[in-house]
Amino acid sequence: MRAILLSPLLAKVTFYTKPNCPLCEKALEQIELARQHIPFDLALVNILSDPEVYDRYKQDIPVVHLNGVEIFRHHVSAGELVVKLRALGSGG
Repeated sequence: MRAILLSPLLAKVTFYTKPNCPLCEKALEQIELARQHIPFDLALVNILSDPEVYDRYKQDIPVVHLNGVEIFRHHVSAGELVVKLRALGSGG
């Protein structure tokens, strides 16, 4: 069984997306795969709901932030997300 690092405060992953986005669907699958290994809070942000967010990301979704810092743009890797989450848990 794989060890899961737990902390009192879960990391926050913010996923910037929009409806009918095939790349976003694939990215969300990767995020959910990572979540099977390490728990984290996930916020889904539809870029169409906020003009400022839309202007920032309209050509670049999907975009993923970890605790407010961008970590992925266009493509997401479950393995890389797990590594980044574990680094947070170990103080990295």
